This record gives sequence, structure tokens and C-alpha cells, in this order.
Amino acid sequence: MTGTPLVVYALALLPAVLWGLGPIFDKRGMDAGGTATQAAIVVVVVDSVLYWLALSITAWPDPFAGLTVDLVAVFAVAGLFGTAMGRILVFAGVHRVGASINSAGISTRPLFASLLALGFLGEPLGPLTGVGIVVLVAGLVVLTYSKGGDVMGWKPRDLLFPVGAAAVFAAGNVLRRFGFGDTAATPLQAVAINETAALVALAAYALVTWGTDPLDTPRASYTYFTGSGLITAVALLSFFTALSMEAGRIAIVDSLAATAPLFTTVFAAVLLRDVERVTRGVVLGAAMVVVGAICITL
Repeated sequence: MTGTPLVVYALALLPAVLWGLGPIFDKRGMDAGGTATQAAIVVVVVDSVLYWLALSITAWPDPFAGLTVDLVAVFAVAGLFGTAMGRILVFAGVHRVGASINSAGISTRPLFASLLALGFLGEPLGPLTGVGIVVLVAGLVVLTYSKGGDVMGWKPRDLLFPVGAAAVFAAGNVLRRFGFGDTAATPLQAVAINETAALVALAAYALVTWGTDPLDTPRASYTYFTGSGLITAVALLSFFTALSMEAGRIAIVDSLAATAPLFTTVFAAVLLRDVERVTRGVVLGAAMVVVGAICITL
């Protein structure tokens, strides 16, 4: 890690801060009457529009320059699974367990990302991996018994939502890293394709399963989810840029981005006092998950 430029660390930490703040907007939107499907669609619509506008301006007249059909397919598949499925699980998790607990659960992502990167990309794992797994799992146990999160309470099985999101996000990140290997794709092209594919998948899912019912929600929920979309747009572009760099190994980028729950815990304690409990157990559990994730990837 000594040869990793500081810019990679900065680009990976920025999403951690922004993804720490995003769940605050998501929780407020859910409490305002929003739904998980609505939240996922609104966020993807917002950042897709922003990305395509930026791509049209910066890469005119050929925003697809340097892309091949295979490369587009890689980023599209990552969007279908790593973004569409993950976002629904994320918002369902926020609604059930609260922003702080959900964010900590999602930060198990480096465990899945490191194992997948080892198998498919040949990225090495260090000797601390076993220690990291134990600490990470212990952190989840502490979170389960923390009596924190949503003030209405939640059940241990509800942690499957954020942990499931972590697994599909990790798979998506490995695909993206593969897509950036020895190609001319830019981060903006990749993230635009990723989010567009996710939007198509989410829209199809909503129409087939629920129709337009998930979108018939109070106006206030749209305001909060739009704010979450703006935050996500900046965070994703920064994250993709870090992955696209030669030194942007999955282990480094994912482990730094996984510190998001520490920021979420702080933001929740200040901004969600009326709807969420941030207990000592939540703080300890979130810290253990982050430490475990970092140990796994050191």
C-alpha cells in the first residue's frame, strides 16, 4: 500500500463521508411516507440525469468514444445487480433497522469484495483476513444486541437486508474493477451506463411487482430522496474514479469507503434524535465492523 497515491485514498474517503450522510435523507424520506422501491428509483433517476448531462457536455459529440459492446455489457450487468438489487435492499434496511445500523451492515462489503477479488481478479489477501472476519462478525453481533437503530425496534433477521446489499454491491464493484482493467473507459462513462442499467431494472421491477403504487407517496418523501440522489451522484463518481486508477485496488478502495457507518453514526446522533437511538452498542458495533473490514483488506 506504500505505492498508492494519496489521491486514491481521498477519492475513496469522500464516498465514505457522503454515504454516511445519505442514509439520513433516506430515513427521513421513509418516515415521510416513502417506499424502498420509490427511493431506489428516485435516486437512480437523479444521478442518471446528472451523469448523462455531464457526459454530453464533456465528451461531445461522441460520449461513447472508446467503448466496446463487451465493455458496455460489463458495466450494465454491474448496474443491474450491484446497483438495482443493492439499492432496494439498502432502502428496505434503512426502513427496518434505521440509518446507523443499516450503514454498519452494508460495511461488511469488503469481506465479500475481497473474497471475490481474490477468486476473479487474483488480488492478494493478507494474513489479517481471519482476524478481520472474526472482528467483523463480532461487530454484527454487538449491533444485533445494541438496542439501537429505529425507535420502533427491529428483529435480528432484518440485518439480512444490509448484509445482502453488501454482497451484491461487492459483486458489482469487482465487475467494475474488471471493466476498468486495460480499457479506455472513463469513470463518467462507466457510472452513466451503470446507473442507466439500474434504472431500467428498477423500473421494470416496480411495474411488474407493484405497478405505480410505490410512487404514490407524499411530496416530502421525494424531496428527501432527491437530496439522497444528489449525494449519491457525487459519491459514486468519486468511487468509480478511485476504482479506475491503476493503484485503485478493490481492497484499498472498498475498505476506505466502508468507514461510512462511523460518519452515519455521528450524523444520526445529531440529525435523527427523534426517530433513531444511537446507543453505545451501535457505536461499538459500527466501529468493530469497520475495523474488521480494514483488517480483512490490509
